[in-house]
Amino acid sequence: MARPDGPAGPGGGLPLNRRLYEALRRAMLDGRLSAGDRLPSSRELAQDLRLSRNTVVAALEQLGAEGYLISRVGSGTYVHDQLPQTVPVARRGGAGATTRLPGLSARGRVLAEHYGARELEIQPFTPGTADFSAFPVALWQRLQNRHWRSARPEMLDYTTSGGYGPLRRAVADYLRVSRSVRLDPEQVLITTGTQQSLELCARLLADAGDTVWIEDPAYWGAIKAFTACGLRLQPIPVDAEGLAPPATADATPRLIYVTPSHQYPTGAVMSLVRRRALLAQAARADAWVLEDDYDSEFRFDGAPIASLAGLDDDGRVCYLGTFSKVLYPGLKLGYLVAPRGLVEAFRQAHYDLHRPGQLPLQAALAEFIEMGHFAAALRRTRQTYAGRRAQLLHALAPLLDAEGVHITGAAQGLHLCLRLPLTVDDRAVADALAAEGISVRPLSAYCLQRRDLRGLLIGYGYAQPAQIEPSARRIVAAVRRALH
Repeated sequence: MARPDGPAGPGGGLPLNRRLYEALRRAMLDGRLSAGDRLPSSRELAQDLRLSRNTVVAALEQLGAEGYLISRVGSGTYVHDQLPQTVPVARRGGAGATTRLPGLSARGRVLAEHYGARELEIQPFTPGTADFSAFPVALWQRLQNRHWRSARPEMLDYTTSGGYGPLRRAVADYLRVSRSVRLDPEQVLITTGTQQSLELCARLLADAGDTVWIEDPAYWGAIKAFTACGLRLQPIPVDAEGLAPPATADATPRLIYVTPSHQYPTGAVMSLVRRRALLAQAARADAWVLEDDYDSEFRFDGAPIASLAGLDDDGRVCYLGTFSKVLYPGLKLGYLVAPRGLVEAFRQAHYDLHRPGQLPLQAALAEFIEMGHFAAALRRTRQTYAGRRAQLLHALAPLLDAEGVHITGAAQGLHLCLRLPLTVDDRAVADALAAEGISVRPLSAYCLQRRDLRGLLIGYGYAQPAQIEPSARRIVAAVRRALH
C-alpha cells in the first residue's frame, strides 16, 4: 500500500491519519480489501508506510468506530463481515446498468435508475457532510466496552419499547430545551436514522398511491423513501420563506414532508406565517406533517430556529432527527417523535418491520449525553463550522458582484447554496469542478418539476481550513467561465 501523503488526490491537505483513514476506507469499499480480510498490526503498518504508530492507531480506531473494522482479542484486526457499502447510482447522461437487470418491479427500476447523488462518498465540499475526525473515539470505545461488559441478557435481545429508556429520556429532554418540541419520552422511538424514520411514517400513515407533498427542490433521500413505499409525489415549490403550497393542488396530501428550519437544498427558513398556514392546511386536509430537522443544531446567526412541532396543537407533526451530524455517520442512530395517540402502533410496527436492537450502543450514547459530552461536541463542532463557513463566504465574495449571483442558506447548517443565473449550466460547472477534485452539487439536480433554479451546493463541514481558500478560488474561476 502506497504511503497516503502525496500532494494529489482528495487526501491532499488532510492530516496523515485522515489520509490513511480515507485510503483504507476506499480500499474496503472498492473491494480491494474484502470482508474478513486481516489487516497487519498497527506496528507493521506504521513501519511499512513510514508513519508514526499514533497516526496509524488513530485511523484504525476511527474505522473501527464506524463499523469498517472489527478487533478480535488475541487474533488481530479484520475487515468487518458486514461492511458498510456505498450505493451505486446511475450517472447522468448515460444508461445505467440497472436498466438491463431482469426481474425489477416498476418501483424497483425507479429506485435503481433515478439520480440521487453523484456519489455517496465523503469529500471535502460535499453538502450535508459533517467532519467527524475530532470525534472522541477513545472515550466512545470506553463507554461501549463498559456497557458490553455489564450487558444483561435482555440488553442483547430486540427491544419492543422503542429504544433504550435512558436514551429516549435524554432525547426528550434535549428536544424540549433546544428545539421547543412538546413531547413525553414515551413518544420517542430510536431508529437507525432519518431514512428509517421516513419509511416508518410512510408505511403507518399512508397507503400506496396516496399523495405526499414534497419540497421542490427536494432531499433525494426522502424521494427514495416515499417512492419505495409506493406514494405519489406532489412537488411543491420552495421560495425564500420555505414550502409555498398553492391555494389549490392537484391532489389532497396524506403526508407533507418539510425541512422548515433549513430547507435542503436551498437553505430557506420557513417563516412563522408560513408555518402556521401549513399546519392549518394540514388540519383541513387531515394530513400528517413530517418535519425533518436534520441540521438544526448548527445555526450561526442567533439561537436555533424553534421547531415546527413546537407550534403543533393538533398532534399532526412527526418530528425526525439524527445524531450523525454531531457525532459520526456510521453511528446509525436517529429518533422519531410519534404522535401521542399512535405511539403504541408505531412501536409495534417498528418492532415487526425492523427488529430494533443495539441496546448496548444506545446505552453508551445515553451516558455520552448524560455526562455532557454531546453538548461539548455540539459546541466544538458549531464553532468549527462557523469558522469554515466564514472562510468560504469570504473566498466566494468576489462572485457576488456578478448579476444574478447570490448566496442562500448560509446562516445555518453544513452547506450554502451559491445561486446562479438561469443562463448557467450548473451541472456542467459541477462536472468541471469534479474533474479538478472538488465535489459540489448542482442545484438543478434536486428539482422535481422546476426548471427555474441554477446553483451550486457547497459543503464546508468536511473541508479543512487549508483547503477552503484554494478550492474556492477554483470555484470562482469555474463560475466566472460559465458566466462569460
